[in-house]
Formats: sequence, C-alpha cells, structure tokens
Amino acid sequence: MRHRLAVMVAATMTLVLVAFIVPLALVVRRVTEMQAVSRAVEEAQSLSVLVATSDPETLRLGMARANASTTHPLTVFLPDGTVVGEPAPLSPAVRLAARGESFSVATASGREIVVAVQGLPGGTAVIRSFVSDAEMTRGATRVAVLLTLVGLGLLLIGVLVADRLAVSLVRPIRQLARLSHRLAAGDLDARAPASHISEVDAVALSLHHLADRIQHLLDAEREYAADLSHRLRTPLTALRLEAASLRDPDEAARIEHQIVTLDHALTRVIENMRLGDSATDTAETSADAARVVGTRTGFWAVLADDQQRPMEVSVPPGPVPVGIGAADLAACVDALLGNVFAHTPDGTPFAVRLEAVDGGGAVLVIEDSGPGPQSDDGTRRGVSGAGSSGLGLDIARRAATASGGTLTFERGPAGGTRVTVVLGGPPT
Repeated sequence: MRHRLAVMVAATMTLVLVAFIVPLALVVRRVTEMQAVSRAVEEAQSLSVLVATSDPETLRLGMARANASTTHPLTVFLPDGTVVGEPAPLSPAVRLAARGESFSVATASGREIVVAVQGLPGGTAVIRSFVSDAEMTRGATRVAVLLTLVGLGLLLIGVLVADRLAVSLVRPIRQLARLSHRLAAGDLDARAPASHISEVDAVALSLHHLADRIQHLLDAEREYAADLSHRLRTPLTALRLEAASLRDPDEAARIEHQIVTLDHALTRVIENMRLGDSATDTAETSADAARVVGTRTGFWAVLADDQQRPMEVSVPPGPVPVGIGAADLAACVDALLGNVFAHTPDGTPFAVRLEAVDGGGAVLVIEDSGPGPQSDDGTRRGVSGAGSSGLGLDIARRAATASGGTLTFERGPAGGTRVTVVLGGPPT
C-alpha cells in the first residue's frame, strides 16, 4: 500500500508538472523569439532617419557604429545598388521591400527583417537585419532546464510527503494485521494501540469486541463442558456400585475397568476445559499402537461374540510406536469400532488390521461387510448419513492428523465400509 500510494502521487504530480512546465517552456521560448525580433525591428527602424538624411560616408560610419553595438547584422541596400554595413545577399525579401513594404520573414536559419525607407532621390532604400535561431532561443533553454529542475524538486518533495503519509496510514493497518494474527494464535488479551484514524480505530474496536466475545464464549463452553462432565460422575458412581454387586468376578472386573477408563476420560475432559490450550503441553505424544489396538479389540470382541459377528484381528506383536497418546488412540479405535456396531446389522463380519511402517508409525484398517457408507464424506464433523451424531469419524480424523497422518473413508471391495488411518511416528 505504501508503494502504491507513492507511485500514485508520483504519477499524478508528473502529469500536473508536465501539463504546467511544457506549456510554460513553450511560452518562454515564444516570448524570447518575439523579444529578439522586436529588438531587431527597433534597431532597423532607428536607422531610417540616418539612411534618409546622411551622405554615403556618414552612412558608412553610422552603420559601422550600429553593427559594433548590436548582435544583429545590419545592412542597407541603397537605390543605386550600393550596399552599406554587413555584407548580405540580395534576397527576395529585400527586393520586395524595395517596393515600399516593411516586414519580417522566416528563413532556414533564422528570421530576416526588412524596413523600407522611402523618399530618397533615387528611390527606396532597404534596411535589412537578421536574427539567427540561436539568438531567438538564447536563454529559453536555460529557463526550460530551470523549470525542469524545479519540477523534479517538487516531484521529489511530493513523493517524500506521500511516503510519510503512507507510513502513517500503513503502520496502524499492520498493527491490526498483527493483532488478528495474535488473536488467531489464541492470545485473546491482545489489543491494538489507538491510531487516531477514525476508520482504523473503528476496525480495531471491532476486533477488540470480537476478542472479548470469543473469550466469553470459550469460558462459557469450558464451564458447560466441565459441568456436564462432572454431572456424569453420579451415574458413574451408580454403575460402579452395580458392578460391585455382580456375582461373576471376571465380569465385575471387566465392567469396573471400563468404568475406570470412562472416569479417566471425564477427568481429562474437565482438565482440558479448565486449562485450555495449555493442557496440550502435558498430553501424551506417543503410544504403542499394538498394545492399544489389541486391548480395545479385546474389549469389543465380547460384544461381537454376543451379536454373532465374525471378527478378524491382525495386530503385530509390537511394540509399534506412533505419534499420538494412548488415550487418543483408544478413542480413535473405539469410535471406528463403535461405528461398525452402530451402522451394520448383527452378524456382519468385520476386520481390524494394524501394520507397522518402516521408520515409525502404523496403518490401521477397519473394514466391514455391511451396506457401505451412507454419506460421500463421513469425515465431516457433525455429518452422518445414518442418523448418528457424525462425530465418530471426525474423532478418528483428528487423531490421525495429530500424529501427522491421514484418514481415508471409502467403500471396501466387499461393498462395506473401509476406514484407513495412517498414524505418524512418535516425535524424535
């Protein structure tokens, strides 16, 4: 913007200065020519009395003094053909002036002035003066150069003033840009200083109000999520009591383990809501994918057996390190397997395959033989073609992205749904 303002001012001033200086230089040149011709005419006319009243010798002396004091060569053509003064050719203008006319005429190298002196005994004498082009333009070139220098000086001053003005406009705009970047980075306490430019200050005030509103909404969202998570502890406590009353110790231990896992997840939600972005600083950054996937498939195997679903699990012995925490990876696997159970009928076979990647990372593939995907883009948050919340695949996608990987949602060879999660390796 600063450069554009300077260019715009320079272009505008250049047009104005050219429109002013060029005509002025032409006028000066024209005035200089007219003054030179006028002086030559006056000098020639001043010799008329001398030519009309002097004898030949006196005329020669007078012409010699006149030529010595002027820059224009003066010549007198007498009626008898005698030429007095500076030698000059008998031009057509002189012949025409001998008929009693006085005038000036342009030539290839200047301007010829002829003055007729009538009343002489032998006829009409002609006084000739010549003004060269150099004489007519003397001083005009210097004036044109001076005008050009003045114009360049004014142009430089104008550009400097425009640049200072542009800086005063650009600086607060850049401060607004930095403010927006800080707000986008999560610094909602950032503020822009007053610029004393009403329009810019209005934008800054709007950004300040936006930051306050975002902060208010974030605080309300965190409080609501934390409160909701805290309320869930009551039914969790009831479930723990129900599990303790089961007669089968193994079943009671399994349910108790799931209750503890859910309780840890709720505690993590509360901490994340309270701490905000700083919570990610203490989050796990790596996990053994083989152990996590093996544990979660073991949990879902009980429900698969209950619904008579053939379940194929292929997990390497491990460890298979990936760049995501165990809790997030478990949530990813649970979300994908939960979709299989929620969107396919009982008895539908499915497979879970985990493969290690050379150099770190893994590929997790979950594929079923159900009716296939009901949406073209099941990974969009809140979008589902099967009437669910549409958050499951988004959880898996965010887990893959957090590890530096990707998620692919497509129709498998058997017509069902295949989800491929590429997990990046742990940070070095």
